[in-house]
Amino acid sequence: MTTTATPIQNDISNPGILLRPKWAEVTEITPEADGIATYWLRFINSSDQQEFHFNPGQFNMLYLPGFGEAAISISSDPQDHEKLGHTIRFVGNVTRAVSRLKVGDVVGLRGPFGSCWPMSELEGKDVFIACGGIGLPPLRPAIYKIMRNREKYGKVTLLYGARTSSDLMFPREYEVWRKAQIDVEVTVDRGDANWSGRVGVVPMWFYHFRIDPRKTAVLTCGPEIMIRFVIFEAMARRVPVESIYVSLERNMKCGQGSCGHCQMGPYFICREGPVFRFDELQSFFNVEEF
Repeated sequence: MTTTATPIQNDISNPGILLRPKWAEVTEITPEADGIATYWLRFINSSDQQEFHFNPGQFNMLYLPGFGEAAISISSDPQDHEKLGHTIRFVGNVTRAVSRLKVGDVVGLRGPFGSCWPMSELEGKDVFIACGGIGLPPLRPAIYKIMRNREKYGKVTLLYGARTSSDLMFPREYEVWRKAQIDVEVTVDRGDANWSGRVGVVPMWFYHFRIDPRKTAVLTCGPEIMIRFVIFEAMARRVPVESIYVSLERNMKCGQGSCGHCQMGPYFICREGPVFRFDELQSFFNVEEF
């Protein structure tokens, strides 16, 4: 069975390197929504900055001395080697400690880890990106990759949803993406007096888009319940399971498959994932306790 996982981009012949963080300074903090912000980092060692490369969909382990570390998806442009972005929701001990960081503070980074979105395999295809809430940041690097190589991809659609308009990630970039011939469609679960766009959850809006299943790949990330219905809607339109890709980040702790928190069937999300082709997960996806 073919896997979408890519090798960890570290020298695994020396296990100590996997455990040794590289230090980076917070250069900018961008508030995104209530309890969510993007932290822009630059490695203190200039050689670390130049040598660091990642693929869209991969993550880093972000380390704060005295608090521990957390797996955080990289949300910046893979071609921008001047700064590295992580969009973080403050929900646990480590990320709440991150929320107290200021520009100039220092954090440790290990990575990049994990599998990535199959950008080369998507060339020549239509790409339908369906995501919700904090599921957009792991897909943002893929959007940048498509923008830089727009001629290599067919029709590209981004269907993105959040609970309310104030929960939307990166709204300042939507027009830039549209200018790159990406159809950006946004919906919210609950509209208000200031919202004139779509209202409703992401999967229900599939009915309003034409999808050619013979040449369309679907990429999805977000709340697991949303992912389940996106997959259902894609399959109902005869998109092959081999053309559906999901990013799962549930319960990732160690980043190397040692602790077992993120196990799904035979897979460890942090090691074989977080990006999977759906046919790899299909037999485990709807099974409780997997």
